[in-house]
Amino acid sequence: MVYLFFATGTEEIEALGTADILRRAGIELKIVSITNQRTVVGAHGIRVEADTTINEVNFATAEMLILPGGMPGATNMADSATLVERVRDHAYIGRPIAAICAAPLVLGRLGLLSGKRATCYPGFEGELQGATCTGALVEADGQFITGKGPAAVFEFGYAIVERLRDKACADQLRAGMLWNEVR
Repeated sequence: MVYLFFATGTEEIEALGTADILRRAGIELKIVSITNQRTVVGAHGIRVEADTTINEVNFATAEMLILPGGMPGATNMADSATLVERVRDHAYIGRPIAAICAAPLVLGRLGLLSGKRATCYPGFEGELQGATCTGALVEADGQFITGKGPAAVFEFGYAIVERLRDKACADQLRAGMLWNEVR
């Protein structure tokens, strides 16, 4: 099971775009509210009905954790003691974690990106302690995948699909979603 977290102020396109791409790939994914309420309001006032709440998640079944960005969503995630503890535990056992936009700050503040190539929304590089910030749309280094921001959501989603499935599946999605025509 893949868990994608949603906080008050999360960038909706990063969360829902990523969820859409993964579900198209047949990846079992649940959107998780980091609050006790399933309904969460994103950065642009869009109400999102999460599949579950963080207190209902069985993290032992987590194949990957995904942190969409947006403000103040990313800082709300970083301020969630429960989420931070689960991210740290997940990283410690070597399972993959993906974060986009401002959300890599959660990983950076934990020191998880030290010695890794990473990317984030411009201006948040200082939060990625010890990382080599590349400015690329997407970086995959070790167990971590990071994305730059809203415009990177497609490549971010395809990178996750490639990690969890394979390159052929990601390429098939790119073609089927007409992404190759945009690029």
